[in-house]
Amino acid sequence: MDFSTVLITGGTGLLGRHMKPLIPEAQFPGRAEFDVTDPSKMAAYLFRRTISTIFHAAAFTSPPKINEKPRLALEVNIVGTANLVRVCMERNIKLLYISTDYVFKGDTGMYNEDDPLLPANKYAWSKLAGECAVRMYDNSLIIRTSFGDTVFPYDKAFVDQWTSRLRVDVLAKKLLKLLESDLTGTLHIGGKRQTVMDYAKSVSPDKPIGTLSLKDVTFVAPRDTSLNTSRYDSRFDE
Repeated sequence: MDFSTVLITGGTGLLGRHMKPLIPEAQFPGRAEFDVTDPSKMAAYLFRRTISTIFHAAAFTSPPKINEKPRLALEVNIVGTANLVRVCMERNIKLLYISTDYVFKGDTGMYNEDDPLLPANKYAWSKLAGECAVRMYDNSLIIRTSFGDTVFPYDKAFVDQWTSRLRVDVLAKKLLKLLESDLTGTLHIGGKRQTVMDYAKSVSPDKPIGTLSLKDVTFVAPRDTSLNTSRYDSRFDE
């Protein structure tokens, strides 16, 4: 694949920063150049450029901050994604969209791609709305996942929330395989089911991490959004 024709939104974010060393020839425009909330700016950037694939990682992702600023999530996660879908439709560009495990209710865990969706908070609703826009375009792939930094960034971790979270550098390598594939539709990527505390200890084994419960936070967080990743694993023999 010619990665010089790949454009990655959110290039300065956590995921974008770990994708760049893997595919340095790809295009990583900043928001000043390629703002998903500004269709005219996107069109100006794409003018006379050859883009085959857009990997959409830009998003407003903090549940508590989105509760405070829901309009910003509306503009970035919902309207911005719809704008990008329209751009891809007009130019026949393949779209890969990073969604979240939080689109599920969180009462059972080990969710398949086709299981019912019921977000627990406004962040998750905004990402599901983005999924709805992407589903209007056949040449697209929705990627549901959960990831964190290479070190656990917080002083406390949930002991009663289960996840399939991956370290971002591990996820980046898996996503590279998707960029090179012809897959469309929806796909789950993640690690083993474990508590957030177990995940935190695995990435920062020498760091003292305090305990946190879902009942201790002011925002609603689902209990178990672990993902069944067998579809990805079987495709790529992992």
